This record gives sequence, C-alpha cells and structure tokens, in this order.
Amino acid sequence: MSSVHLISHPLVQHKLTILRDKDTGPKDFRDLLEEVSMLMAYEVTRDMPLEDMEVETPMDRVKGKVIAGRQVGVVPILRAGLGMVGGVLKLIPTAKVGHIGVYRDPETLRPVEYYCKLPVDVEERQVILLDPMLATGGSAVAAIEYLKEKDVSSIKFMCLLAAPEGIELMQKEHPDVEIFTAAIDERLNEHGYIIPGLGDAGDRLFGTK
Repeated sequence: MSSVHLISHPLVQHKLTILRDKDTGPKDFRDLLEEVSMLMAYEVTRDMPLEDMEVETPMDRVKGKVIAGRQVGVVPILRAGLGMVGGVLKLIPTAKVGHIGVYRDPETLRPVEYYCKLPVDVEERQVILLDPMLATGGSAVAAIEYLKEKDVSSIKFMCLLAAPEGIELMQKEHPDVEIFTAAIDERLNEHGYIIPGLGDAGDRLFGTK
C-alpha cells in the first residue's frame, strides 16, 4: 500500500487556509499555490540521495554534499497542476517539465485523457506528478498509468488536498506511488468535489467558471 505523507508544517497550513477562503482572488490564489508547492517540495525531495564533493572556499578546501542519483521530472496534470510547477522549479530549477491533460467527465466522473507531452528521457527521471486536488483519484490514476506505459518507474504524487476516496483508489491501483498532501478532507459530494475543500482549483487559479 502506498504511503501517505501529511505535510503539517505551520507555513503550509497557514497558506492552505488562505487558499481555502472563498474571498481569496485569482492573483493571491496563484501566488499562494506556488509558495505552498515550493514548501511541499522540500518534503517530497527529502530522501534524494547525496554524494560527496570537494570544493574550495575562500579559506580552505572542504568536502560537502551534492544531489546524486536520478534527475527530476515535474509533470503537472492540466490545467490546475500548472499552478504548482513554478514553486517546484524554484527549488529544482534543472528539472524537466512534461504535461498530461486529463479532465473529469461531469456525467460519469471518469477521467478523459486529451494531451501528453513528456521529456524524452522521462523514464530515467524521478517524476513528481502535480495536481492540487486528489478527489475521486481517477485523473491521478490515469496519469500514473500513462507514465508507467512510458517506462517511468519512480513516481511521487503531490497535491494540496486529498479525499479518502481518492487515497483509497490510488492505494488500490498504484500502491508503489507515495502521496504527499497538505490535508486529508472529509469526503466527496455527489458531484465529486472535495468537502470542505477549496472549490475548483483550476477556476480559482485562472479566474474562470
């Protein structure tokens, strides 16, 4: 069963509360989402391997540590996942970025894939899949399936909010993928929205309805 990591850092929780507020406008929502994503990325990358490297300071030589192992790939699920990319790239500016387009059919609540563009060496990278909401879990599961079809073997999923139903589906379909979230909310409503949630993240991000 996949691990669920609840990121309870005070700054993350403070900014998440403002994101939830219905009176937070698109500009502030975008800024806050980027900030929270950067803070969460610290936890997602906590287990990155290190190797020794010797450098020369203005005073002497010293042996330090640098990142080793796989390079990182950042893949947002369109469209709301786009709002998380900037924060992660501020932390890992050398990461390559791919995009997966998945939308939820409003009648069936099932995911529909419509776009995919990934780095040519994506199978060699540690991929961080981004989506602010893990609601039914259908979009995340479909995106992970597509990544695995491209021979990606190292995947982590990062979201702001998760519903128990989405976590359950992820753990059933992809037990090897770790989930990182800032909150686990109560439930889904009959339309598949997280309750209490924060509304439609894409609409709030881009000022659409």
